[in-house]
Amino acid sequence: MNTNVKRLRKELVELRKSPEADMVLFPLEDTVTEWKAFIKAPADTPFQHRVFELRIVTTPLYPMEPPKMRFVTKIFHPNVHFVDGSICLDILKREWSPAWTLRAACLAVSSLLSDPA
Repeated sequence: MNTNVKRLRKELVELRKSPEADMVLFPLEDTVTEWKAFIKAPADTPFQHRVFELRIVTTPLYPMEPPKMRFVTKIFHPNVHFVDGSICLDILKREWSPAWTLRAACLAVSSLLSDPA
């Protein structure tokens, strides 16, 4: 079994043991390398009361390289590409560390909704 698959399965076990209140994150049916996330927007933001769908794709090099994340739900935000939904966030690029998990990356995206950088 590939290292990335082992890591992703471990992350899935952790997510099932202690789920997040404002986020649902799960792999697609046929693969553990592609995931969906649903993130409830933080209160007191222009996005409050909305739930956003994200698509997450990992490569065989995960966790040594970041996952590719994009919004599926349309959103108008300075850090989100208006056409393809790709996210401009430093931890998804040069600041990525193998210590980050998909959960942590999704929480960072949620924080971005409160505080565009």
